[in-house]
Amino acid sequence: MITDPIADMINRIKTAQAVSKKTVKVPFSKLKYEIAKTLENKGWVNGVEKKGRDTDKYIEIELKYVDGEGFIRGIKRKSTPGQRIYSAVSDIRRVKDGAGISIISTSKGLMTNYEARKANLGGEILIEIY
Repeated sequence: MITDPIADMINRIKTAQAVSKKTVKVPFSKLKYEIAKTLENKGWVNGVEKKGRDTDKYIEIELKYVDGEGFIRGIKRKSTPGQRIYSAVSDIRRVKDGAGISIISTSKGLMTNYEARKANLGGEILIEIY
């Protein structure tokens, strides 16, 4: 049984990119779909599609490559079910000196670290990507 679905999603992306797969399938959930759409909107992946019906729903993520190398250099789960990590707006930091982003769950929905600082909102730091 999968205890942390976001960590499972991250591992699927890492593994698919390591073997140069064009797409990766992830079981559907609203939170994972929003994370994937944020990655697409910020240019970290080429495309995100919701596929399937009812209990067979899944998310298909089209990975991005530059000169045969995966565009995503690193992706980490920060807040886990066993240890939640929250950050006030004043404590939200840049990822890899601005070369990456973190995705934060705020009271206004999912945002990147830049958007959360601009909106003056803190929240739970879900993942960091660089």
